[in-house]
Amino acid sequence: MAEVKLHGFWYSPFTMRVVWTLKVKGIEYENIEEDRYNKSPQLLEYNPVYKKTPVLVHGGKPLPESMIIVEYIDEIWPHNPLLPSDPYEKAQARFWVKYADDMVSAVAALFRSSGGEEREKAIEKLWEHLRVVEEHCFSDEKKFFGGDTINIVDIAFGSIAKFIVTVEDIIQVKALEAEKFPHLHSWFNNFKNVPVISENLPDHEKTVATIKAIRQKALASS
Repeated sequence: MAEVKLHGFWYSPFTMRVVWTLKVKGIEYENIEEDRYNKSPQLLEYNPVYKKTPVLVHGGKPLPESMIIVEYIDEIWPHNPLLPSDPYEKAQARFWVKYADDMVSAVAALFRSSGGEEREKAIEKLWEHLRVVEEHCFSDEKKFFGGDTINIVDIAFGSIAKFIVTVEDIIQVKALEAEKFPHLHSWFNNFKNVPVISENLPDHEKTVATIKAIRQKALASS
């Protein structure tokens, strides 16, 4: 089997997507931990356009962008499928993956907010997105978006939800409220308790400390 390598940051929600996918598939890989402030020449060579992680290298061929990597892995190793086989269901899944990625800017705005009116506007904007997900994506009828097992949508939203709860602890706000978003809250509890996910979640306190330091450095230089 061709060699598989993953360039990423252990605390990154986007790297987590790829790690979870590789673990679901049972694919062995070499993890190459990148330095946010001193990225390796290999990473810059592999992703010259965005110069970002994650990057999967399979048989010497690099591939950037987390959800593109997830789909690639799902096609190369079709066991434990993450995308539905039905064309309509597959299109629906891709729609919600796109929506998960569209939420990133709202989460980032909350992450960067300094308080007061700015933070109130940021959390309200994030709640708008969460209400859409609550009302149209998850329900009591299914444990996961994929039914009884996680699929590509669960992986996309799982990484976003993990980052939201990290941000909550950093800036001391509550965004993913059980009372406001019962379906979403229940789904996330189910998701993070799946063994392949729970066994591959980075330590929460360590993640909070690391991302808090990144935030402080970013705010100080802005």
